[in-house]
Amino acid sequence: MSRVSNGGVLPQLLGCCLFLCLSRHVAAYSEAGAYGDAVIVDGEAPIAVTDEDFICATLDWWPPEKCDYGTCSWGSASLLNLDLSSPILLNAVKAFSPLKLRLGGTLQDKVTYQTSVPAQPCTHFVKNESEMFGFTEGCLPLPRWDELNEFFKKSGAVIIFGLNALNGRVLRSDGSFEGPWNCTNAASLIRFTVNKGYTIHGWEFGNELSGSGVGTSVDADQYAADVINLKWLIDDIYRGFPVKPLVLAPGGFFDADWFAELVRKTKPNSLDVVTHHIYNLGPGVDEHLVEKILDPTYLDGEASTFRDLQGLLRNSGTNVKGWVGEAGGAYNSGRHLVTDSFVFSFWFLDQLGMSATYDTKTYCRQTLVGGNYGLLNTTTFHPNPDYYSALLWHRLMGNRVLSTNLTGKLPNSIRAYAHCAKESRGITLLLINLSGNTTTRVPIISKTAYSLGQKDLWAGGSGFRGNVPGLPPAESTREEYHLTAQGGDLHSQTMLLNGNALKVDENGNIPMMMPVRVEASQPVTLAPYSIVFAHIPFFQAPACR
Repeated sequence: MSRVSNGGVLPQLLGCCLFLCLSRHVAAYSEAGAYGDAVIVDGEAPIAVTDEDFICATLDWWPPEKCDYGTCSWGSASLLNLDLSSPILLNAVKAFSPLKLRLGGTLQDKVTYQTSVPAQPCTHFVKNESEMFGFTEGCLPLPRWDELNEFFKKSGAVIIFGLNALNGRVLRSDGSFEGPWNCTNAASLIRFTVNKGYTIHGWEFGNELSGSGVGTSVDADQYAADVINLKWLIDDIYRGFPVKPLVLAPGGFFDADWFAELVRKTKPNSLDVVTHHIYNLGPGVDEHLVEKILDPTYLDGEASTFRDLQGLLRNSGTNVKGWVGEAGGAYNSGRHLVTDSFVFSFWFLDQLGMSATYDTKTYCRQTLVGGNYGLLNTTTFHPNPDYYSALLWHRLMGNRVLSTNLTGKLPNSIRAYAHCAKESRGITLLLINLSGNTTTRVPIISKTAYSLGQKDLWAGGSGFRGNVPGLPPAESTREEYHLTAQGGDLHSQTMLLNGNALKVDENGNIPMMMPVRVEASQPVTLAPYSIVFAHIPFFQAPACR
């Protein structure tokens, strides 16, 4: 035949080819029951956008005498005595290029800053149970501030500094504070910082003084007035700078009415970021922490906080963004062999994934070093499992968040989050298996392919050319990073990547983290109690172009 008219042989041949192509892909995903049980990723448009440097960690003020439940877990992890010469510490921070570091914590509202006046004393924290938080006031010496900034510059860290927000206030009989903030001492530190050429990404105002507070509190009306004062101070000191540091507040637990008043009264532009804290697992002494971590219903409970804050900010008429400014999961320093072991990566990565879907811009983990929830061991600085979880997220998960849903009979013990891939094509999918009994094979399908597949996609006239959008092309592969606990022990502090232990070498270098390549048409296999990052470069997502 020299010509083919509509309804002739060519359309029939194309329809046949398309049918065969799709049949091959459907067979490969047969465990999905023709797109029944699968993870469906909507790549049309992002549902949220995070900061590029979403991962953040904290450094705290707690001295070695800080103890909880008879255990003193902080050692020399304080901003005042941390060993900044450790090559492992330096390499651990440099590996992120950059890592945000939030400097603050419970004692931050009891810290004064040494000034350039020679005779001014600069005293250490002293344990005193009659004092708020069990310690007297302490002081940041300027030489130590110089040492810290030298380390920050060398490591490439991005710094958020938490200021003392109680200076000048008067203690009420009910334990709260009233009266305006005295900014004199803070202004001295900020001017010193600017004069020395130190770069600060943001100045955060206060720690856990919002709502009913922790230890004490400040009314939202007064707090807002003080934030406006801080903004004026920063604008004045950084006058002429092309980019000024962010103003962040309140660094406390979310209280909808209190936060709403703060945001409303700092309009239109005195506040850049609202920061809130998360310790949703309860005290570190709780014997049921692991049960909570592995309970998907319990994990879902924190979504309401993210959702409520997102709604508040969307309706505020401002450009204020939401951050998690501190999150250790279990308060009072966490729990050894839980919050510093493999099992905690289930909580941590689920928190990162969940918070990102609600437009959280940055998530700060308590701590980089210190307590029983450090990303690094307090004594040796060797990475705990969550360090590697955080680093993989940082390297693989881009800032555009995609809607991700489970369909069919996939159990609720499977958690799934997808982002556009970071500095690469396609998407990266995070899968978490909270079950210790079940290996689950999970097909990954785009929402477009899923929807059209339900409509008998191959029945001609579909308009597709070549491979079907959302389904893998022939002979392609994806990269997978499987994380498990050494020996299958959830309390292990050694994480395995694709079966190999992750450890620093004798020179303190962070190990290479290499993926395994898997045939694209195969479902992702989730072993019991495991975590998988899957980079899928061929996934057609308009949101990621």
